[in-house]
Amino acid sequence: MSGFLSGIRGDDDADFDAYDEFVPAHIPDPGPFLAGHEVLDGRDHAAFHRLARRFFEERGVYDMTFGYNLARLNLDSRHPDAGYRYAVESDDPTVLRAEFMPTTEFCPQSDSLTIATFRALNGECDRHQFDLVKVRVGEEHHESTAINGKLRQLEESFIETGDIRADVAAEDCSGEVPTERGMDSPF
Repeated sequence: MSGFLSGIRGDDDADFDAYDEFVPAHIPDPGPFLAGHEVLDGRDHAAFHRLARRFFEERGVYDMTFGYNLARLNLDSRHPDAGYRYAVESDDPTVLRAEFMPTTEFCPQSDSLTIATFRALNGECDRHQFDLVKVRVGEEHHESTAINGKLRQLEESFIETGDIRADVAAEDCSGEVPTERGMDSPF
């Protein structure tokens, strides 16, 4: 899928950092999901992010708005508050946490992108040092409660079965989860 939509969206590499660079000004600050854990910085962040890029490429995890592999968002200087940050879980070094910050709080792809990320990273556990990668969308997203509920369900299913393809839905989350239209909206 390399170059997908590049003719429509443009492909000016001047706006992008290299995959082996760690430019703190061009990536989001760690969010609450990573608080209290060992946040990856510098070479460690860049090394895992290169793996993510490879897995996203192999599994088709693409941001269709920008027409590129989702890992490239971290390198896009036009969106310094968007992308992934990673942290090793403080009480279990075999668990990595990945927090996705979308470009806007209303990003319509956040649900599918984070689920695809979970499946891509956990589907390749034999190719990195973690037994589990927990994925969440930043709390700023207007549907973070529902999306993160689905991601927790995927996690639980993966831990129980080893299968990354569990079907999950917001209605399966504990309690009712409102959308931006409210609890009882017919639309």
